Amino acid sequence: MGETKKKILLVEDDPSIRMAVEENLTFAGYEAVSCGDGREGMRLATEAKPDLILLDIMLPGMSGYEICRKLRDAGQAVPVIMLTARQEEFDKLHGFEMGADDYVTKPFSIQELLARIKAVLLRGRGRTGVKAYRFANCVLDMESRILQRDGKEVTLTRTEFELLAYFCANDGKALSRDQVMNDVWGTEYYGTQRSLDSFVANLRNKIERKAGKPEHILTVHGVGYKFVGSSAS
Repeated sequence: MGETKKKILLVEDDPSIRMAVEENLTFAGYEAVSCGDGREGMRLATEAKPDLILLDIMLPGMSGYEICRKLRDAGQAVPVIMLTARQEEFDKLHGFEMGADDYVTKPFSIQELLARIKAVLLRGRGRTGVKAYRFANCVLDMESRILQRDGKEVTLTRTEFELLAYFCANDGKALSRDQVMNDVWGTEYYGTQRSLDSFVANLRNKIERKAGKPEHILTVHGVGYKFVGSSAS
């Protein structure tokens, strides 16, 4: 038997874009589900159990930002790629802050979109045989993909989990921003160093006692970042 098809939910209110993307997803071997309304998209995101969501920002009924935030608040780690016609860096960072894993700016080529989908889906695959990382009052469980701080679960987006796991696996090493982006997201990743810095800021808020004075994710000036204090089990 062949591998089960990955299900992708497309929430896009432009009928021509929705039809073209859905057809190409099907041709590429994915199971495609689509809608053009934010509220319907929210319903399908929870009921259809997609493996990945392609989410337009400007939607009738409920914005893509709100859908993404509600999913993350509910503890759903399904990867989300935002589709945006906006070019400003602020919009990209706002999407990441809401829990998005990546973004594609319109107009985009189908080849670019498929490459992003492949890269994001690959992020979820385990990279080591480590069961958990421990640092200070935190435990990052690699099997359940859950972070606990003081015994309480801390919600991480899929991207935040992958980044934190990478830092823990490279404890004590000074890592350049380019190296982190390449190792975590691959050569097909199109994000910027500011995007990475935004993810790091989010992680610091979740794991550090004082985000402004980090003890674990340290900035190495002129290089990038260094994680200190983790042990594997």
